[in-house]
Amino acid sequence: MLFSKYLILFILLVSLIACNRGKGNLENFNQEAWIADKNACADKRRAMAALIEQQKQKLLGSDEMEIVQLLGKPDQNELYKRNQKFYYYYITPGPACQTADTLKSSRLSIRFTAMGLAKEIAIE
Repeated sequence: MLFSKYLILFILLVSLIACNRGKGNLENFNQEAWIADKNACADKRRAMAALIEQQKQKLLGSDEMEIVQLLGKPDQNELYKRNQKFYYYYITPGPACQTADTLKSSRLSIRFTAMGLAKEIAIE
């Protein structure tokens, strides 16, 4: 009986450690500058795009809240079929900026599964 209590406690502890895997931490990423540059109007996100592209494996599998904590609220979002979501973060000035060239705007696209986990990350 005592052994089974310790076994259950051990399993719970291992589960908690496994859930806190530290995803979403990008090296050399200036989170404050990214979040402050809404719609990339100040054009500060362009320099950080390559960093995100290089480390996108760290973001895959993260849930929506982890992404929002790291990158802030998306500039745009889209609900797709089968409860998939897309979050978009402009890398070059987006349509909401006065200086934007909407034909040349690029953005970071994050596709979430119906379970809310990041499945695809791309720059378009």
